Amino acid sequence: MRERREAHPSKDILGRRGKQLEGKKIVLCITGSVAAYRAIDLARLLMRHSADVHAVMTESTASMLLNPEIMKWATGNDVVTKLTGNLEHIILADYGMSDLIIVYPCTANTLGKVAAGIDDTPVTSILSVALGSKIPIIVAPAMHEAMYENIFVQQNVSKLKEHMVFIAPKIEGGKAKVADPEHLLNATISVFSNKAPLSGKRVLVTAGSTIEYIDPIRVITNLSSGKMGVAIAQEAQRMGATVTLVYGHGTLSPETGRIVRVNTAQEMYKVVVSELSSKRHDIAVMAAAVADFAPAKRSDKKIDTKLGKVELSLVATRKIIDEVKNNSKDTFLVAFKADYCVSESVLIEKAYRKLKECDADIIVANDLGRKGSEPGSDKNEVFIVDRDKKIVHLPPESKAQVARRLMELVAEFVNRRG
Repeated sequence: MRERREAHPSKDILGRRGKQLEGKKIVLCITGSVAAYRAIDLARLLMRHSADVHAVMTESTASMLLNPEIMKWATGNDVVTKLTGNLEHIILADYGMSDLIIVYPCTANTLGKVAAGIDDTPVTSILSVALGSKIPIIVAPAMHEAMYENIFVQQNVSKLKEHMVFIAPKIEGGKAKVADPEHLLNATISVFSNKAPLSGKRVLVTAGSTIEYIDPIRVITNLSSGKMGVAIAQEAQRMGATVTLVYGHGTLSPETGRIVRVNTAQEMYKVVVSELSSKRHDIAVMAAAVADFAPAKRSDKKIDTKLGKVELSLVATRKIIDEVKNNSKDTFLVAFKADYCVSESVLIEKAYRKLKECDADIIVANDLGRKGSEPGSDKNEVFIVDRDKKIVHLPPESKAQVARRLMELVAEFVNRRG
């Protein structure tokens, strides 16, 4: 004789693919995008990894885009489509009531309302309460590309990134398409990972190259791709940190916290000094390839090639890394030192001298002349040196893997220091 069923039949899939989300209550908020149907797949995927999923929908979504009964079937739980005297937003988002809020998909309208503190739908009310109760929030936008690139939408995204995890949309065919459910699953597992050693920490990362203008259209720069710095910023966020990325020139679209774009070394200098002097930062990772020299004088007009010969006088740029400890002496400083075709002993010795000069806590040395570690490569080989000249060698592997190992070491240092 079979046992009497006590749970909704749809919950039979719980844990079929893993136990990573066991015991976790997740609120899945669905807004008025044509991609709303994809929430069905996300809900089922989360459940297959043991999550208890509760759907919340805006009234317009429920009336025009996705029948609430489908989400009830998908999750096995009642669906919230309007707030009643039962105070659904408090039951789901008050202190300790849920473990995570996911907005999938999220429209520009909802982004704008949350950024402005407006809570006039079930979804925005849930988010309003969750922001106060400090429940983690993941947001996955979806809209037309032109709407996503709207300067005010981007301002809202930048503002909210300080408080939520954003999963960037895929830009295809003029659309900013919502990320795949598997991407959201990975982000969700990261939120609940036991390896969150940087939770509560604030991290500042610089990445990319800078450009120094010769005239309005000609510049001096270097071949840095920014891939290493971006990987570090994303890894720090995965490990629970609140991240600010000061990003020079690079072609990547980082999926990380707050991003401040800059062009020149002077712009990066001003932003870094301002960040360090105005906010507490537990860790600063100076991975950007800042130009060492800039033209002494910039021409306001395009230099005519008919001149035949132009003599360019260069002056040294200000060393940004030297200002970290001056403005925030308690910040754990990670310096970088790149060289080209030198011996291992020379690479390490020069890196150690730089560590002492800028008062860094550790320094990451790499040789851009080594095969597989060239500028723009997807791999890197580094030597991490601390103040006691202890060395950790990371052999050639992906920059994401190098970033993960580096930030694990940083977390060990920082947490040991207290």
